[in-house]
Amino acid sequence: MEDFRCLAFNFLMFFLLSVAASSTDTHSKALLALKSEFIDDFGSLSDWIVRSGQNPLGKIHGCSWSGVQCDKNATIVIGIDLSMKRLGGAISGEQFHVFKELVDLNLSHNYLSGKLPIGIFNLTNLRTLDISRNNFSGHFPVGIFHLQNLTVCDAFSNSFSGSLPVDLPKLENLKFLNLAGSYFTGPIPSEYGSFKTLEFMNLAGNVLSGNIPPELGKLKTMIHMEIGYNSFHGGLPWELGNMSNLQYLDIASGNLSGSIPKELSNLSNLESLFLFRNHFSGLLPVELSKITSLVNLDLSDNHISGPIPESFSEMKNLRLLSLMYNEMTGSVPKGIAELPSLETLLIWSNQFSGSLPKNLGSNKKLKWLDVSTNNFVGHIPLDICLGGLLFKLILFSNKFSGGLSPSLSNCSSLVRLRLEDNLFSGDISLKFSDLPDISYIDLSMNNFSGGFPRDISKSSNLQYFNISYNPELGGVFPEETWSLPLLQNFSASDCGISGKLPKFQLCKSVLTIELNDNDLSGNVPESIASCHALVRMDLSYNNLSGRIPEELAHLPSIRILDLSHNDFNGSIPDKFRDSSSLLLLNVSSNDISGSIPENKVFWSMGSSAFAENPKLCGAPLEPCSGPLAIFVGKEMGKLELILILCAGLAIITTILIAWIFFARKRSKGKWKMVCFTGLPPFTASDILRSFDSTESKETITPLSASIFKAVLPTGIAVSIKKIDWEEQRIRMISEFITQLGSLRHKNLVRLLGFCHNKQMVYVLYEYLPNGNLAEKISMKREWLTKLKLIKGIARGLHFLHHDCYPAIPHGDLKSSNVILDENMEPHLAEFGLRCLQQLNEDRLPFSSTTKGGEFNNATEEELWMDVHSFGAIVLEIISNGRLTSAGSSTQNKARDLLLREIYKENGISSPNSSQEEVKQVLDLALLCTRSRPSNRPSMEDVLKLLSEIKPEVKS
Repeated sequence: MEDFRCLAFNFLMFFLLSVAASSTDTHSKALLALKSEFIDDFGSLSDWIVRSGQNPLGKIHGCSWSGVQCDKNATIVIGIDLSMKRLGGAISGEQFHVFKELVDLNLSHNYLSGKLPIGIFNLTNLRTLDISRNNFSGHFPVGIFHLQNLTVCDAFSNSFSGSLPVDLPKLENLKFLNLAGSYFTGPIPSEYGSFKTLEFMNLAGNVLSGNIPPELGKLKTMIHMEIGYNSFHGGLPWELGNMSNLQYLDIASGNLSGSIPKELSNLSNLESLFLFRNHFSGLLPVELSKITSLVNLDLSDNHISGPIPESFSEMKNLRLLSLMYNEMTGSVPKGIAELPSLETLLIWSNQFSGSLPKNLGSNKKLKWLDVSTNNFVGHIPLDICLGGLLFKLILFSNKFSGGLSPSLSNCSSLVRLRLEDNLFSGDISLKFSDLPDISYIDLSMNNFSGGFPRDISKSSNLQYFNISYNPELGGVFPEETWSLPLLQNFSASDCGISGKLPKFQLCKSVLTIELNDNDLSGNVPESIASCHALVRMDLSYNNLSGRIPEELAHLPSIRILDLSHNDFNGSIPDKFRDSSSLLLLNVSSNDISGSIPENKVFWSMGSSAFAENPKLCGAPLEPCSGPLAIFVGKEMGKLELILILCAGLAIITTILIAWIFFARKRSKGKWKMVCFTGLPPFTASDILRSFDSTESKETITPLSASIFKAVLPTGIAVSIKKIDWEEQRIRMISEFITQLGSLRHKNLVRLLGFCHNKQMVYVLYEYLPNGNLAEKISMKREWLTKLKLIKGIARGLHFLHHDCYPAIPHGDLKSSNVILDENMEPHLAEFGLRCLQQLNEDRLPFSSTTKGGEFNNATEEELWMDVHSFGAIVLEIISNGRLTSAGSSTQNKARDLLLREIYKENGISSPNSSQEEVKQVLDLALLCTRSRPSNRPSMEDVLKLLSEIKPEVKS
C-alpha cells in the first residue's frame, strides 16, 4: 500500500510539472509552428527541437535555438533573427500574437514568398522589422501604423506591387525606411513629406511615376534619400533644397527633365549628389559651388550644356566629379585641377576643347581620369601621376599630341592606359619594368615611331596590348613577346613591323593575335601549338611563307584564322576538318594547293575565303578532278541518298523517343520541389503527375528547342526545361538556380521554381502565351512597336550585365529566347543556363570582378558575345527577319544600301523623324556586331544610346 501511494504521488508531481511546463512555454510552440511553415532544405533550423529534461520550469526552450534572443531570465523572446538561413515558403503570421514583447524581427536574405502576413502588425513593441531580400509579393498590407515603436522598416528587394503604403508616415518614431527594389507603382504619396523623425528613405528601383511631391522638402530630419531608378514626370522640385540636414541625395535614372534647381545650393550639409541618367538640360547652376561640403557630384548622362563653372573650384572637399555623357563645352578650369581632394574626374563624351590644366594631378590625390571622346589638344600634364595613385588614365579619341609624358614612365600605380585615336608621336617611352600592375594598354591609331617596345615582357600583369595603326612604328618583335603569363589580346596591325615571328612561349592565356598589314616574313612557328586558348589570329597582308602549320588545326578554341595575302604554300592541313570551333579560315591570295577539307563549315565560309589560289579546289570552289568529281557528278545516286537520309532520320527519331521514355523511367531517387515567387507550393508529385496525365500530355508542346509547356493540377500553365545533372554537383547547381530565381525584372521571364532528384532537374518558368520573337519576326509591325521591343530586350540584358553581382551573361541570346507577353513586351528566357551548364561540367562560369572593377576575362568575353547577339536581334527586328549579323547580309553591304532596304521593309518612303530613328538604331546594331569585342559598346552604353532615341508619338 505504501509503495502504491509513493508511486501515485510521483505520477501526480510529474503530471503537474508537465502541465506547468507546457503551459508556460507557448513561445517555443509558436516558434515550432513558424518552423513548420518554412521550406528548410538546408537544415538551417535543425536545432529547433524540444529535448525533454533539459529546460528548467518557467524557462523557454527556444531561447537556446539559433536566431532566437531572449531576456536574461529566458522567459521572454525579444528578438528573432533568421537572416541568411536560406529559408523558403510562405508564412501565415498566425504565431506572431504570442511574441508581444518582441523588439527585433529579421527575416532578411531568404526566399520567403507570398503575401506579407498582417499578423506582424500585432507585434506592437517591435522596433526593427527587416524583411529585405525576399520575394514577398502583392500589396503591402495596411496596418503598419499599429507599430508605433518602430524605428527601422527594411523591405528592400521584394516583389511588392500596387501603391506605396500611405499609413507609414503615422509612425512617429520611424527613422529608417527602405522600400527599394520592388514593383510599387503610382506616385510618391504627398503624405511622405510628413514623417517627423525619418532620417533614411530609399524608394529606388520601383515603377513609380507621377511628379516628385514638393512636400518631401519638409523632411527636416532627412539625412539620406534615394528615390531614383523610377519613371517620374516633370522636373526636380526646388523645395528639396529645404531639407537642411540632408547629406546624401540620389535621384539617378528618374526620367526627370528641366533644369537643375539652383535651390539645391541650400543643402549646406550635402556630401553626395547623384542625378545621373536623367534628362536635365541647360547650364550647370553656378550656385552649386556653395555646397562646400560636397564630396561626390555625379550629373552624368544628361543634356547639360555650357562650360564647367569656374566657381566649382570652391568645392574643396570634392573627390568625385562626373559630368560624362552631356553636351558641355569650353575648357576645364584651372581651379578644378587645384581641388585638394579630387580623386576622380570623368568628363568623357562631351564637346570640351582646349588643353588640360598643366597642374592636373599636382594635388597628389588623382586616381582616375577619363576625358575621352572630346576635342582636347596639347600634351599630357607633367604632374598627372605626381601622387603615385593614378590607376586609370583614359584619353582616347581626342587630338592630344607630342610624346608620352615622362611621368607615365614610372607611374607604378597604373592599371589601365588608353590613349588610342590621338596624334601622339615619338617613341613609346613607357618603362614596362616600372609598371608592375598595368593590365590594359591601348596606344593604337597614333603616330608613334622608334620601334616596338623592347621590355614589354617585364610587364607581368599585362592582359591587353594594342598598338595597331601606328604605321611609322617599325622595328621587330622581341623574342620574349609571348612570355607574358596573363596576356590575352595582342594587336599590332599596320605598324610597319618586319622580321620573323618570335617563338610562342607560355602563351596559354592568349585569346587574340592581330598582326595583319605588316612586313613579317618566314614561317609560322610550330610552337603556336602552345596557345591553347587562342580564339582569333589575323596574320593577313604580310610576307609569311612555308606551309600552314598543322598545329593551328589542333587549337581547341580557334574560331577566326586569317592567313590571306601571304606566300603560304602546300595544302590546307586535313585536321581542320575535325575542328569543332572554327568559323572562318581565310587563306585567299596565297599559293595553296590541293583540295579543301570536306566540312560543311568550309562551305559556309564562301569562296572568297579561298580565292586567288589557282591550285586549290573543292567546295566552295570548283570541284577537284578525279574519282570524287565523277562520283559527285552521277545522277543515279540522288534517290538512294534521299532514301538513306529518310531511313536514318526515322531511326534517330525512334532512338530519341525510346531514350526519353527510358530516361524518365530510370529516374530514381526522391523528388524535391523548390518554389519561388509566383508559384503555389505544389509538391514534386504534383509536378510529375502533370507530365503523366492525359490532359497534360495533350498540352505539352515545344516552345523552343529545349523548353516545353505543361499544365499543373490547378490549371496553371508553366514552361519547363529539363536538365540532367551529376549527383555531386546538386547542391552547387541548386544554389545557382536559386540565385536565378531571385532575379526580378519586367523583361526577364520569371523563374518560378524547380523540381529535382539525383539525376535530373525540371526548371519551371512562368508561361507567356504569345510565343517567341523568332516565330513572329517576319510580321509587319509599326516602327514604334519595334523600338519598344528593342528597348525591352536591352533593359533585360542590361539588368543581367550591370545590376547583378557578379554579372550574369545570358549565354544564349537569340530571337527564339525572347518570349512575348500579351502586351508584346519582350521577356528574356533561358538566361544564365549556359553558366549552369558550365557548373554541371565542373567549369566555373564566372567570379567576382577584379581589381579596378573590371570583369574577369571569361565573364567579359561572354558579356561581349551577348552584346553581339543583341545587335543581331536588332537587325532581325528592324528588317522583319531579312538581315542578320552573319554572312553577306550586312557585312558586304554599304550602310546606305542597308538603310534603303530597311526603309522599304518598314514602309518609310519620305524623309521624316522615323528615318533618323532607323539610322540611329541601325548604327547601334552595327556597333554591337563589330568583329572586335573591345570595339562593341557595353549594355550600359547601349541603353544610353537607345534613351536618346525619342520617337514622335502619333496624335
